[in-house]
Amino acid sequence: MEPLAVVDDGPAPIDPPRTTARVRAVVQVLACSGIPTQLLLVQVLALFGVRPFVQGDTLNATWVFLVSLADTVLLLVLISGLLIANGESIRDVFLGARLVRTEVPLGLVSVVPVLLVAAAVLLTSQYVAPWLHNVPDNPLAGLLQSPRDRWLFAVVALVAGGVREEVQRAFLLTRFEQHLGGARVGLIVTSVAFGLGHLLQGFDAALATGTLGFIWGAMYLWRRSSVAPIVSHAGFNGLEIARYLVVGSGA
Repeated sequence: MEPLAVVDDGPAPIDPPRTTARVRAVVQVLACSGIPTQLLLVQVLALFGVRPFVQGDTLNATWVFLVSLADTVLLLVLISGLLIANGESIRDVFLGARLVRTEVPLGLVSVVPVLLVAAAVLLTSQYVAPWLHNVPDNPLAGLLQSPRDRWLFAVVALVAGGVREEVQRAFLLTRFEQHLGGARVGLIVTSVAFGLGHLLQGFDAALATGTLGFIWGAMYLWRRSSVAPIVSHAGFNGLEIARYLVVGSGA
């Protein structure tokens, strides 16, 4: 009896629809990463003479406020438009089957534990690898000098920090989950990117921020609702502002 012949059909054929979906997902992830929209806004503000820094290396509170709020609006419109164009439900992506009234308390309850995690990461990094603390003074502290600037920064922290970043995170996670390697890959990539986005505040702050991004991303994947992460993130930012105003940046 002769052995069965093994037929080599060569590499598996490329699935055009799946490849197209992946390319589309990559484009959407890059478009909604915040980089293109913020670069556009920086150029627009420059045309009107609004610069990111004043008096050397001091951040301009007005510039930060305008970029953050305008970027929030642009991203929300862009993400909503992409979801609608793809035939997806905005409510399903950002609210899921959860009730808002049950998600808000969960977000509030998580604020203090999240704050403790961030503190633990910072303290541990400073003990194990003190070189990570490469930025002695948080540059964002310069935005809290006057009562006006404090109000502007509070709005940015609560709206741009809480709403924009968590809506953005939820959208990116869904794209990774559907077309780019799965939810776990998306959680890691978005958390690393979130941390890198805060390198201005130092390596240790970037590490802590990346950890928080992982927590809020995992919270979204668990609940399939952005409400709890939004409340948690906004609450964390609010407590951080209050902490600075009460005890200063050195605490």
